[in-house]
This record gives sequence, C-alpha cells and structure tokens, in this order.
Amino acid sequence: MENGSPVDLIAVIAASIRRERERVGLSMTELAKRAGIAKSTLSQLESGSGNPSVETLWALGAALGVPFSRLVDPPRPTVRVIRAGEGPITRSEQSAYAATLLASCPPGARRDLYRIDTQPGEPRLSQPHNPGSIEHVVLSTGRALAGPVDSPVELAPGDYVTFPGDAPHIFKALEPNTSAVIVMEHI
Repeated sequence: MENGSPVDLIAVIAASIRRERERVGLSMTELAKRAGIAKSTLSQLESGSGNPSVETLWALGAALGVPFSRLVDPPRPTVRVIRAGEGPITRSEQSAYAATLLASCPPGARRDLYRIDTQPGEPRLSQPHNPGSIEHVVLSTGRALAGPVDSPVELAPGDYVTFPGDAPHIFKALEPNTSAVIVMEHI
C-alpha cells in the first residue's frame, strides 16, 4: 500500500476494520472465517501491523457488508484535491494493478470512485462484490479488456462500459501504462 504516509493509511485501515467489525457485532474469529483469511492476519490488520492487499480488503468488505472504500478512506475536508500519483493506493497481489480511491460514498450516497493504473500481464480477476453492485469504467489511457469474465469488452481511451459488479469480472491492460476511472455503484 502506498500514500503520502503509508503508516497513516495502515492506521486508517486498522481503525476502520475494527469499527466495522464491532458495528456488525462479529468476533475476530467469525470475521476472519467469513472473509476467508487467517485470524492472525485479521489481528495484525486491526493492530495496524499488517499491510493488506486489494484482495484481502475486498474480502473483508464483503464479509462486513460494506464497500471497500469504507475500509481505506480517512475523514476528508470539504474541498479535496488528489493530484496524479497521490491518494491511498492499494496494489493487487495477483497482477500489475493499482487502485487509488478518489472518493468514497458519503452517508446517503451509494458510489465510490477509483483511478486504476495497470500494466499488461496477469489480469485483475475480481470476485463478486455485494449484491446489486454495478461497475462503470471509463478508459483514460492505453487499451484494456473490462467486464464480465465470460464476455469482457475491449476499450480504447474515452470508451465507457458498465456491467454487474456482483458477478466475477476482469480488468486486463493490453498496453503499457493503461489507466481508467472506475465508479462502483452500491445498490
């Protein structure tokens, strides 16, 4: 994970996981089981000594019934600027894929906004998100395949695709330095 201060992001994630686990009334053992991670990993994350991958945070979010963003987004001021190369970045363990959270859904809203930077190689295979989730992708640079695993669409700069986020889906860079903006809509 990267940020202007990785320690701060780790602290935000630790507090967020603990807050959301307590909110839904789950023990560490039960949350670890539901997320498919070791209890020791969860304990490290909640204590601020772990460094979770995108996959781990998505699994925890799904197990807690909250969007990924609720686990990584710190409180923010009224006016917020995120320059290119800034923001809380979470990297995939399985592919050259980095997700930067640009905006999470405030209370009453049901969407999150991410900037994706990726390279050719292993695709980012995403497991289903919460039921009713919808993804919107606008390709900024490069070329990519995005959409349902069984029928992804090739995108060029400026192209847009939307698809169910509650089914397995893929994002695969076809050119170096491919980037996109993804909006996650939570129903």
